Amino acid sequence: MEEKKKPSAFEILNQVDCTDKIEQKNNLSYLSWAFAWGELKKRYPRSFYTVYESKDDLLYHTDGTSCWVKTGVTLVEDGQTPLEHIEYLPVMDNRNVSIPLDKVRSTDVNKAIQRSLTKAIARHGLGLYIYAGEDLPETLCDECGEV
Repeated sequence: MEEKKKPSAFEILNQVDCTDKIEQKNNLSYLSWAFAWGELKKRYPRSFYTVYESKDDLLYHTDGTSCWVKTGVTLVEDGQTPLEHIEYLPVMDNRNVSIPLDKVRSTDVNKAIQRSLTKAIARHGLGLYIYAGEDLPETLCDECGEV
């Protein structure tokens, strides 16, 4: 008899249906950071995130003209090696245009951090299909445990 393959963390997170949590803004789809973080922590409570500071101890990195944030989400699954996915995201305005460094406010940086964390969570599988423009997550076969 063939043993059932245990689904990976990616497969488990990728089958979560986030469609009723998707927000629309300027014809783009977003997933609430609070929902994404909550769903990840429900399944993998030891997971954590990191906001990478610049060499100047700022919460953003800059080239002197524009700026971006760098975040990482480390998925901690019992018995497995922790896996971190890192995301870089420009600090943007409400039209998704990069904000010049001299116009950046702390609230802009905070919003970029939350969006970046959500995208890093998506790299682990949760809501990844939103960024691919698909409608629904992949589902696992109940019998074989495969996508």
